[in-house]
Amino acid sequence: MNHQPQRLALVTLPTPVEPAPRLAETIGLRPEDLWIKRDDLVGIGGGGNKVRKLEYTAGLAQRDGADTLVTTGAPQSNHARLTAAVAAKLGMKAVLVFPGAPGTSSSGNLVLDGLLGARIVWSGDVETHALAEAAENVLAELHADGARPALIPFGGSSAVGAQGYVDCAEELLEQVPDLAHVVVALGSGGTMAGLVARLGADRVLGVDVGARPDPAEAVVTFARPLSRTPLSAKELRVRDQIGAGYGTYTAEAADAMVTTARAEGVILDPTYTGRAMAGLIAAVKDGDVRRGQTTVFLHTGGLPGLFGHAAAVAHAESLI
Repeated sequence: MNHQPQRLALVTLPTPVEPAPRLAETIGLRPEDLWIKRDDLVGIGGGGNKVRKLEYTAGLAQRDGADTLVTTGAPQSNHARLTAAVAAKLGMKAVLVFPGAPGTSSSGNLVLDGLLGARIVWSGDVETHALAEAAENVLAELHADGARPALIPFGGSSAVGAQGYVDCAEELLEQVPDLAHVVVALGSGGTMAGLVARLGADRVLGVDVGARPDPAEAVVTFARPLSRTPLSAKELRVRDQIGAGYGTYTAEAADAMVTTARAEGVILDPTYTGRAMAGLIAAVKDGDVRRGQTTVFLHTGGLPGLFGHAAAVAHAESLI
């Protein structure tokens, strides 16, 4: 990107990288092979990877004079929750456009959306493209009311937002200079895009969680303006951990969550990081990630979503 956007510093960086020796041995690596990059500890609004993207996307909105941030996502969206948190910190309003109807859930991220003062617009049973149209309608209504809204993209993912994970990749090169693999949940695509743009496709393993139908194409679209070399979707390393669909609670994610919690005291969520860890475990089993290779698991946060996931809560309660 010729004109790199200016970062709005919302959190103190770098986030820590912690060794995970017990987990490494449990899944078949050497104790010294596995590290966890703690982007769940960024602080604001319950933490998570979306803050790095918002440092650029919300920063751009603020510089353009916006007073309201509008975004879309699932009702348990971590990105929506953090958009609301960033809006509060910047003295803005937040409007979150979700599919569905009120009353189906009031736990997890939705609790924090309310605490943070966000207004939720429920759009009914709509497809992704219709949700985008609903957001455009909200923008038009806000403009008509005299507000100055800015649309933050789904998941915060765009070439602008992906710059936040170019920054993260730079941190990793300083913290773990011999890294061979970075393993990350692949949802809307911006996080993986930034990592790939700086580290190259060969060192980044994305675990598809089913958030969008075209994840590899999205990664390439966001990464190309930031990458130092040409990039194509076929170069990407992507593993499937979708199961029965986005948001479902898979047996593999459940096992990964329990294994990680009991080995390292680190809590994962059922939609993103639990599936990403399941993907790492599968990659070790089939030799894509091997003993002796320094591997970083990127913990992208999402803990509040655990408490809004009925199946995951029921499973955890059954273990007591």
